[in-house]
Amino acid sequence: MAFWLASKREGQASDWLMRFDPRFWTLNFPRPMVATVVSTAPDGLRVEASFLRKTDLGGLIWDSVDALDHPLLAYRTDRDYAHTSLRFRWRSGGLIPLDAINGPTLTIEGRDEAGASHTWYVRLWNYAEGTGEDAVVTLDFSALDGGYALPADADRVWPGAIERMFISFAPPGYDDASPDPLPAETEGWFEMTEIATDGARAMLEIGDVVMPANGLAIATGYDDQGIQTPARLIRAVRQLGYRGSVVHYLGMSHYFRLAANGGRYLAGQGGDPLNGPTRSWHRAFFAECLAAGLSPMASLSYELLDQHCPEDWKQRDLGGNPALTGWDPPSTLLSPANSQAMAWLQTVSAAFAGSLAEVGAPVRFQIGEPWWWTFGDGRICLYDDAARAAFGGSPAAIPDMRAPLSPAQTAMLDQAGALLAQSTADLVAAVRTAIAPAPVEALALVFTPTLLAPDMPELKRANLPTGWAAPAFDRLQVEDYDWLTAGADAHRRKAHAEVDARLGYPAQEQDYLAGFVLRPNQRDQWLRIDAGIDEALTRAPHEVVVWALPQVARDGYVRLPPPPTSGADPMQAFDDVLYPLALGRDATVVPEFSTSVSVTASGFERRNSLWSNARLRFDVGPGVRSEAELGALIAFFRARRGPARGFRLRDPSDFSSSGMVAAPGPLDQPLGTGDGIKAGFPLIKRYGEGEDAQVRRITRPDFATVLVSIDGALQVGNWTLAEHGVVTFDDAPSIGADIRAGFLFDVPVRFAEDSLEVSGAAFAAGEAPSVPVVEIREAS
Repeated sequence: MAFWLASKREGQASDWLMRFDPRFWTLNFPRPMVATVVSTAPDGLRVEASFLRKTDLGGLIWDSVDALDHPLLAYRTDRDYAHTSLRFRWRSGGLIPLDAINGPTLTIEGRDEAGASHTWYVRLWNYAEGTGEDAVVTLDFSALDGGYALPADADRVWPGAIERMFISFAPPGYDDASPDPLPAETEGWFEMTEIATDGARAMLEIGDVVMPANGLAIATGYDDQGIQTPARLIRAVRQLGYRGSVVHYLGMSHYFRLAANGGRYLAGQGGDPLNGPTRSWHRAFFAECLAAGLSPMASLSYELLDQHCPEDWKQRDLGGNPALTGWDPPSTLLSPANSQAMAWLQTVSAAFAGSLAEVGAPVRFQIGEPWWWTFGDGRICLYDDAARAAFGGSPAAIPDMRAPLSPAQTAMLDQAGALLAQSTADLVAAVRTAIAPAPVEALALVFTPTLLAPDMPELKRANLPTGWAAPAFDRLQVEDYDWLTAGADAHRRKAHAEVDARLGYPAQEQDYLAGFVLRPNQRDQWLRIDAGIDEALTRAPHEVVVWALPQVARDGYVRLPPPPTSGADPMQAFDDVLYPLALGRDATVVPEFSTSVSVTASGFERRNSLWSNARLRFDVGPGVRSEAELGALIAFFRARRGPARGFRLRDPSDFSSSGMVAAPGPLDQPLGTGDGIKAGFPLIKRYGEGEDAQVRRITRPDFATVLVSIDGALQVGNWTLAEHGVVTFDDAPSIGADIRAGFLFDVPVRFAEDSLEVSGAAFAAGEAPSVPVVEIREAS
């Protein structure tokens, strides 16, 4: 289906919003503190924070550049705040008040009147009326001074070039020079209500595109998006056309309550497993989903930021090294064998399930990618103390999952799989118990490129256990984005088949998660992701989920909706039938290019070739030789609805991979070189030699004539011919393999005109009718 990577609005719908709209403020803070912001009214917001160190300082940010929204939804950049005023009521608790040293300060980053970078520090108390915890603040940006004591310290703000501003907040006992922990975790809050903007530039244009429903669901993530308001996120989800589920990844770095412990800040030290800001934000997020007609799903993994994970909880390899991911800073994986870790995870899952139930949402809970971590060099992390004890105290050593394994080693992997399955079952049971008697929908997410890695064929024993087979979960979710974006289609096909066979969930009880694009410079991967969505839809899954909103917004991905259907069968664009009449010698064949030629005043030319490949035109009328053939032509023309449907035509002058008309052989045309990943190779024919050769895609080969070779050896029974002439191998050819093919082929064409004019008298007199036909572009 069509999609678009939008980089900016170009005439699409827009609206206006008040500058400083509560939905569009964001936060910044240092780890391990946590803060969240929620819009509470059209003119109000609330910030909650959890502080652990004396140096903890957060900032509520208004940015002149909207770098977080989708390009079709972002507000317009406007750095000029001249003659603009902001007024709000401030109330706070558990924070340094407005009138104290280190109280809330408005930091303004921008440029001075001369264009030099400058930062102003505006003490809000200087512009407040009331008390330190309940005051009305009025800021006129054309008459605003930085500095603690005014007028002695006055530093006049230049309002014409402001990049961003943020309001600081800190706990009592704040000391920017001390890394020491606070005596105990401190939670504070502040509210800005009755927010009003006035003056010359009080309003901002904002994108207001509303896409029709695209038939897809979407994923979000607290780690990446918890600094935004829930209302802002759900606005984007809804207006970009997503419906159904919002698969919300709870993350691995911010949701948990921490406590100081031996110089570290660790999760699971007792009490409520969630910090207060997280609880408040998720209640608002789930409620926003529900109000927008969306169905939120909480997704919890076994992954935890390494610096906050107790050492005993970590999975470890045979050498005792902790399971560390490639993220920076790294995360680690909780051991399914560690009873304390699993008990803590169960309390977390119950807490988030409670938040869903509290706002009236159905409780839908996903266990995301639970696995025994395996490093790329084959080290599997089955050897933490708790796991060793669970496996009998002296488990079989597996130094490399890529090597052949003994019966003792595979038996241990089966034990590990059973233990993993039991841990997920316990997690689901904890959610059901917490919510009883209300129903719970339980799901599991599996990542096939890791669980079914071809170089570790026995890993599935531990990480895709048969204990997950239906009906262990209400639904299974599958993702394969590493293989999808790498073009490893053979691996993907085999993995889907193996998951189906091993776990037994029918298509209607599976979801497919499509994505994601890790870096901005990889946005071309959306082409494969979108094609993967189309492919997944042919399997008729319960739902297809795009992973995830941060990347969709960053890269401007827009999934266009399917065309409307009228209830009748949609007209086929192409009938895979051959033109029924042989073309005579008098038939016209015209290859054509499109070239723009401009002539300079001195007579020199500049030529620009607009097409990389020729397009063929035919006149098949001269091939009609009898009344019977004329009748066949008319019947074929009517069956095609004139130019509405395409068909095959054999070009009498060029229909073979060998020369133009010779018998094909398996070495005729090079299709590519194997890389060990790619399994699909489109058929092509080259015209000319070297770099100047024209490469023509062959989309309508004669299957019975196709011969395929790898390194000169004819291939039989290990490949299929996919749509549009793509040779698809069961297994990806090895690195450096030379893939070639020979074939006969037809040209995809359509009639060029809506009418077919035939004069009986002229035909009887030997005059052939004109029947123009034009080639259809099917693939590049």
